[in-house]
Amino acid sequence: MREIIEVEHLVKKFGDLIAVDDVSFKVVEGEIFGFLGPNGAGKTTTINILCTLMRPTAGRASLNGFDVVRQQNEVRRSLGLVFQDPSLDIKLSALQNLEFHAGVYNIPRSVSRERIEEVLKMLDLWDRRKDVVQHFSGGMRRRLEIGRGLLHYPKVLFLDEPTLGLDPQTRFHIWNYIIELRKRENITIFLTTHYMDEATVADRIAIIDHGKIIALDTPDALKRMVGGDIVTLKAENAEAAVEEIRHHYNIEAQRGSEGIFFEVQNGEEFIPTLVNNFKSGLYSISVRRPTLDDVFMKLTGREIREEEGGAAVMKKQWAMRQARGGGTRFH
Repeated sequence: MREIIEVEHLVKKFGDLIAVDDVSFKVVEGEIFGFLGPNGAGKTTTINILCTLMRPTAGRASLNGFDVVRQQNEVRRSLGLVFQDPSLDIKLSALQNLEFHAGVYNIPRSVSRERIEEVLKMLDLWDRRKDVVQHFSGGMRRRLEIGRGLLHYPKVLFLDEPTLGLDPQTRFHIWNYIIELRKRENITIFLTTHYMDEATVADRIAIIDHGKIIALDTPDALKRMVGGDIVTLKAENAEAAVEEIRHHYNIEAQRGSEGIFFEVQNGEEFIPTLVNNFKSGLYSISVRRPTLDDVFMKLTGREIREEEGGAAVMKKQWAMRQARGGGTRFH
């Protein structure tokens, strides 16, 4: 299939700080591509370069065949953005929000009317099109933002934390919409998320840390990197428990938000031995198969956290570009 995003030896420096360090990857048309990284890993900087909000120091990147530095208008015409932070005008109706977006992109009125109706019906918002967004639920607003990002028929849709803060049922429904849109329009989806279960919808996932991509593969292949079962326990004295596990079993346990965890083969057989011989006070213990959370911790040494400010900065930069005439004309 056609490669719709190509990144080759991308570098971005801020003085002596190397935010993106020789990053290369490709995304094929119609793919859901997950992009994960802890705070300060270089994830937002890479996305800003792809969205023409920032120039690279070295290397090159293209989107839909257009160079992100030399052909910025063509790149912007090819992409849609759904920001992590709310960006709708809540004093306007759903219809007015989409009409304003169509105007920013200079979509002819005859074309925009048809597209707006199509998008709103597809997202089950047509009957609420004249209602003020202020009265919408969080899930309805998120669907409207996604619909707005699709209004100009982008080749690539960037979703920055598309369901952050929403309840599981609403997240499930929104992802049903996104996956259906992808099938219907053959849209490429570039996803960032801190919900590791949500990341599993991606065809491939790139994990970036300290400006470098440290893993890129399918979710199942990444999970196999962990190998064994994951044992999680809570103890009276966490430090003593970690030392005991290291001393008696030669296992390097780690501490996370859920407690102490480590990897072993045949976890269900290992737990009785551990419980019977454990000297530190033990509150609870469990075993499970690896998840993407475990992959992330194994590769980066820490849990994924919300990247504060990244989406807000990106949204402000994009709005400034559009206000300066960064929008593109549709013919």
